Amino acid sequence: MKLVNTSVKRPVGVIMIVLAVIALGVVSVRSLVIDLFPKIDLPVAVVATNYEDAAPEEVENLISRPIESSVSSVEGIETVQSQSQSGASLVLMMFKNGTDLDQALLDVREKVDQIKGALPERAGDPNIMRFSPEQMPVMWIGLTGKEPEALTKIADEQIVPYFERQGGVASVTVEGAKEREIQLILDQAKLQQYGVSPQALVESLNSSNKSVSVGQIDKGNQDLQLRVTGEFESLEDIERTIIQTESESTIHVEDVAEVKDTFKEKSSEVLVNGKSSMVLSIMKKTDGNTVDVAKNIRSGMEDLNKELPDDVSLDVVIDTSEFIQMSIDSVVKNILIGGIISVFVLLLFLKSIRATVVIGLSIPIAIIATFALMYFTGETLNVLTLGGLALGLGMMVDSSIVILENVYSYRQRGYSLFESATKGASELAPAVIASTTTTLVVFLPIIYVEGIASDLFTPLALAVSFSLITSLVVAVTLVPMLSSKLLRKVIDKDQGRRYWFDRFLGRVNNGYQRVLKWVLKHRKTTVGGTLIAIVASLALTPFIGAEFIPASDQGQIEIRVETAPGSSLEHTEAITEKVNKKLTKYDETTEMSFASVGTDDLGMGSSVNQATFTMQLIPSSDREKTTKEIVQEMDKDLQTIPGAEITVSSMDSGMEMGDPIQIQLKGTDHKVLTELADQIVTNISKVKGVYNPESAASEGVPQMTIEIDEDKAAEYGLTEEQITNQIQLQFTGQLATQYREEGEEMDVTLLYPEGERSSINDLEGMNIQSQSGASIPLREIANLKEIQGPVTLLRENQQPQMNVTSDIVDRDLMSVVGDVEAELDQMNFPEGYSYQIGGQAEDMTESFTDLALALVFSIFLVYAVMAIQFENFLFPFIIMFSMPATVVGVMVGLFVTDLPLSIPAFIGIIMLAGIVVNNSIVLVDYINILKRRGMNTYEAILKAGPNRLRPILMTTLTTVLAMVPLGLALGEGAEMQQPLAITIIFGLTISSIFTLLLIPVVYTLFDDLTKKMTRRKKKKTVE
Repeated sequence: MKLVNTSVKRPVGVIMIVLAVIALGVVSVRSLVIDLFPKIDLPVAVVATNYEDAAPEEVENLISRPIESSVSSVEGIETVQSQSQSGASLVLMMFKNGTDLDQALLDVREKVDQIKGALPERAGDPNIMRFSPEQMPVMWIGLTGKEPEALTKIADEQIVPYFERQGGVASVTVEGAKEREIQLILDQAKLQQYGVSPQALVESLNSSNKSVSVGQIDKGNQDLQLRVTGEFESLEDIERTIIQTESESTIHVEDVAEVKDTFKEKSSEVLVNGKSSMVLSIMKKTDGNTVDVAKNIRSGMEDLNKELPDDVSLDVVIDTSEFIQMSIDSVVKNILIGGIISVFVLLLFLKSIRATVVIGLSIPIAIIATFALMYFTGETLNVLTLGGLALGLGMMVDSSIVILENVYSYRQRGYSLFESATKGASELAPAVIASTTTTLVVFLPIIYVEGIASDLFTPLALAVSFSLITSLVVAVTLVPMLSSKLLRKVIDKDQGRRYWFDRFLGRVNNGYQRVLKWVLKHRKTTVGGTLIAIVASLALTPFIGAEFIPASDQGQIEIRVETAPGSSLEHTEAITEKVNKKLTKYDETTEMSFASVGTDDLGMGSSVNQATFTMQLIPSSDREKTTKEIVQEMDKDLQTIPGAEITVSSMDSGMEMGDPIQIQLKGTDHKVLTELADQIVTNISKVKGVYNPESAASEGVPQMTIEIDEDKAAEYGLTEEQITNQIQLQFTGQLATQYREEGEEMDVTLLYPEGERSSINDLEGMNIQSQSGASIPLREIANLKEIQGPVTLLRENQQPQMNVTSDIVDRDLMSVVGDVEAELDQMNFPEGYSYQIGGQAEDMTESFTDLALALVFSIFLVYAVMAIQFENFLFPFIIMFSMPATVVGVMVGLFVTDLPLSIPAFIGIIMLAGIVVNNSIVLVDYINILKRRGMNTYEAILKAGPNRLRPILMTTLTTVLAMVPLGLALGEGAEMQQPLAITIIFGLTISSIFTLLLIPVVYTLFDDLTKKMTRRKKKKTVE
């Protein structure tokens, strides 16, 4: 080939190109974004709306339903889900894969704007946003030391602005901060004495707290702007604000209210390692590098700690980059180990340090070139792309081995260095290109795969493809060039070395010849034995099971504490303290923990009866128990705490994949759905492997409903809205105006004394003021009734829904789902009510279906490439018989290692479709060459088999042994690549054995069949 001749003739040019590629690769790898997993494309949009103090039913009817109806017509929407709870609505829109989410968000915003005017006045503006797993914080930092008020000021003025200036940081959120507020504590008796209503107070404050432009006048050649200034400049200004009474007299605010400069009532509390604290959540930019952002923040912390007061400190609570860095380091370490093993195998077979160097140099050059290609295609450096490189590592040398062996054979026959390099490389370059192509084409059907499987498969496929393409280029350019320079003394110096390995190979070759003769004599037995082995391996399927994505032992644990609905923050804090005491038992295995009492998730409001603990364990290599084992032990210990429902779960996937099992109940009535959900929780709790099943329909929040008698209210000249506003002012307060001080803006809020707004008696004894100034007891114009209201109302596609979720332990996902469905099928669902399995189970089924389709297309493409290569339809068909035997290796490998079938394992099967045929191509191609030289089929097979055993062993061992470190799951985060590695190791090993024995038998069977058909045609022609 011209490319080979050019590379050998111009070594300086090749070396310069290689150096340029190395330089480009080094720059690229420094610029690659490092992350744990590839970017998961979740085309989801969210509309969050606050509707303070509204019950879930009211939120559903007045907020969620109108928004659902308006956005349902947006193009590309697959599912619309809504979640309505007290005071807030959340509407999620899931779009079809491939939807332009930027345009979709514009369409959603337009639809929401059209119905915004129809929403209640008290409802906040809908907040429309894109949902992404990248919205999770990369770090949590604890701020401890002084009083919360002082810490809040330090955080707002020093820390947050400083961190937000660091490279890659998008935003910093503070939890546990105190928010300053000016409170006007109303004196009800004095209000009545002076005949002043709270509304009059609000109007006076607003009219007095204004600065407005009133025009302009001329002053010589200048225009002077006229501006009336009247904004409050001090608390005294607020106290001295004049109020006009009904009797036309004037009083001041201080006459009817006490002005207090204080902080808003806390609805949450943050604890770091059991101590009251504040936590800063660091969010990175979309294109930010998690590891670099974490480094920048840590560097900034060192500078800040020097400037902060001595009794204030910043400490890292959780740093997600640590696990990413450890995972990447472990994969790189495994790649290096695999590379060393591959080089050692080459050294054994080639018996030459020089020859090994020729091939060994192709590995780092191909890897570095791959990094450059990954950078220009926008791929990240993660455990999957590095896993692809580890897989490609063993396959990288395959092409180089074939080329070098042929060059070496020419050298042994006495050809010059130049002739050996050019003839040897040119002769086999087409075959090498064809065999590499069969491996590459299996990745083309990725276009048919959607969802998470595509997000995971595509980067891996690109990494392997890039590594194979670069290794192919190296094999046909660099290897011949280096061979022409380094193989000068290879014949004299290295001949006769390592006799022990030559003798070992000789025994293996002799044994193979004997077995080959036997299988050729017992062809039916061989084929029958193969079929039995395949069927027997398929029988292992029930014992293997399946799961979606292998969980990584990240060492992160989440503990959710939920006290009785309606519990006070103080009560929840008391339960949290009990949990903290129990957790001291695990101090030796815990690096850091923080608890958030009273949550505020995605604008869904605060829940003072809930607390969430997030714990970071020490690395898995430093502890004896896995995270899941610790989770189960913690769960058992914490269940002894009365007064709360406590759930312990691991956060080990590193990817937001949802619950393993999610049962979606659909029907027409929320109450019936709630009853069904409770029944399902009871039933599936008996299924082995189901862990912590729970219903979204938790116990209702105690509610006091106020049913206003409109007729009676009208008699006093009152409307329902006026009564509602007065009740809301009494028990919630009312924002009157804003007060600015030194650039800080804070609320001025009207409140009644806490003793007048905390009990049922306060509500029952409340007086409503009429337009005439008369006071009417609330009980005269309204009925009070205490009920249990729902916590959350769910809907999907404008139909009521209820979810039951569960984690799994000690069993694979598919087996558990099968048993859960069996339990559900035994239940009698009312007419119009049904269930659907969602969560990871649904994603797993969809992904496996897509990957199965990709596998079918991959096999077809491999056949098509071989048909083109051989210019024959029969020989590719013979070679394809090496594929069914792969099933034996895959099933035995997963069974022996006790790993369920998962997406990485399935991807490994697809890749095997392109890998396993390479050995068969080498064997069948040589058999055909020998037949063309005049040998009969039997003689050609007996000579071709032993002759090609050595290169087949070399290519198989380098690929398999390079994957062994990944197969052993050494280091942090290796669980993701383990199924892929095990599939390749066992599948390729067993397939190679069948290739060496079954393919010759199949070849003879088809050869006999061809001869029979040829004889029949001749007979018909003669007749």
